[in-house]
Amino acid sequence: MVNKVVLAYSGGLDTSVMLSWIKETYGCEVVAFAADLGQEEELTGLKAKALKTGASKIYISDLQEEFAQDFLWPMLKSGAVYEGQYLLGTSIARPLIAKKQIEIAKKEKADAVGHGATGKGNDQVRFELTYKALAPDIKIIAPWRDWSFKGREELIDYAKKRGIPVPVSKSKPYSSDRNLWHISYEGGILEDPWFEPKEEMFILSNSPEKAPNKAEYVEIGFESGEPKKINGKPLKPVKLIKTLNKIGGKNGIGRTDIVENRLVGIKSRGVYETPGGTILYKAHQALETITLDRETLHYKQLIAQRYAQLVYNGQWFTPLKRSLDAFINETQKNVSGVIRLKLYKGNCTIVGRKSTKSLYEPKLASFEKEEVYNQKDAEGFINLFGLPIKVEAKLRGK
Repeated sequence: MVNKVVLAYSGGLDTSVMLSWIKETYGCEVVAFAADLGQEEELTGLKAKALKTGASKIYISDLQEEFAQDFLWPMLKSGAVYEGQYLLGTSIARPLIAKKQIEIAKKEKADAVGHGATGKGNDQVRFELTYKALAPDIKIIAPWRDWSFKGREELIDYAKKRGIPVPVSKSKPYSSDRNLWHISYEGGILEDPWFEPKEEMFILSNSPEKAPNKAEYVEIGFESGEPKKINGKPLKPVKLIKTLNKIGGKNGIGRTDIVENRLVGIKSRGVYETPGGTILYKAHQALETITLDRETLHYKQLIAQRYAQLVYNGQWFTPLKRSLDAFINETQKNVSGVIRLKLYKGNCTIVGRKSTKSLYEPKLASFEKEEVYNQKDAEGFINLFGLPIKVEAKLRGK
């Protein structure tokens, strides 16, 4: 029996109908919860709308600082990029939303939580793995997997019959998801992988063609792997990301158009805008090249791929992820310094690196005469390093 449900609520058509449907189906109280992750959507009026739709109360939580500090920065330090291109903007947000939802459920003594993710996507997994990790016995309600509605028109009819206030507007030909880190676009007209997105779809960035004709330089200062300054000015995480989104977006940085492999086994085409994140990833990787030794850097690159899978799959609150964080944080102790980037019409180029923790020694790298490295030593090294190759060639009669 379900007495009280905490529903992840946005105020859109789906979750508005869900709020009413859950009350009607289970005969229970519904508490709405909305997370502000920097999506720039108007939250004014959301409380009145939720209460009018049938919620007993609504929580609206500003999670931007926690999102940046506790989720985006660990992901950035890991170097995680899913399938080599996706900077995981939607994936990384879901565990935080679900975490806060569970906190509210415990406070409200609710016996169930609900979400609006469909049965074909990744988000259902991300929400529910977090629920299971933080409240293993709580009941999970996923209306899209249970109800009989087949599409948007049936939802609109249901809403009209029950007087549910929903936006009356022409449906966008694609769906989008926005937060502090990025905007994603998928579905609808984008399901054709040959279709080129129209320029008016993009919100955060100029096209390279419309970007300024003059290059812009930006310097990012890091401490222990975390970005702290832009052009020498200290900024808190949220302000830093928003500032880089503006700088990067103006210069056409951060657009990605990919076909990715969903966890549920379906290929999906997605278009993403991540201007600030693209700059930060580039800068962080560049700083690691001068502050990490070769073996640590190479092994960490292997870790990054696995970390990306954990984020994409919603396995944030797992022993493996916590263990990888311990390794990553150890590697970041000396990742401090400043990276200078040149932004020009969609290109983001590293043009300067400096760090008091740098392992780069000009005397060793120089072709001029020096005392630390004896070039004659290289012959013995090559002989030993190449011995297996030489032996194999001899035995095969080459």
